[in-house]
Amino acid sequence: MNTGRDTPGVIAPPPLIYLGFLLAAAGLGWLLGEPSLGLPDQVRRIAAVVLVAVGLMLDGTAAFAFRRAGTAVEPWKPSTAIVAAGPYRFSRNPIYVGFALAYLGFAVGMDSPVTLACLIPCMIIVDRFVIAREERYLDAKFGEAWRAYARTVRRWL
Repeated sequence: MNTGRDTPGVIAPPPLIYLGFLLAAAGLGWLLGEPSLGLPDQVRRIAAVVLVAVGLMLDGTAAFAFRRAGTAVEPWKPSTAIVAAGPYRFSRNPIYVGFALAYLGFAVGMDSPVTLACLIPCMIIVDRFVIAREERYLDAKFGEAWRAYARTVRRWL
């Protein structure tokens, strides 16, 4: 919830949310003695590297678009512009999509079905307690310009 400051008041830094879920889910999987995903090692390793690399490239491209627009990447800092260039033409939240792809890659690389399954509640938390707050903030700050952008570009993909 916005505390009156010029920020969206997100619940926690999004990278920490993804990392927290990744570590907690890996620990839970270890405690449960989870089964394998059933993928051959070579396929699993290649898929993991590709998913993490694509996720990080998407994050980097999206962060560069923010920097180019002269606005903060971090959601706990004030926004000075609506970014609609680069990956923001296709998703209002490409950084969070990139985090999800990287998380998916780590879950596959760790051969952890529990970690993989925990990506869903992680994304729900990000959607409800980060993105929803950011969008309320952007709507209040930029008004119709934000609403026009939000009508034409999907929240995730």
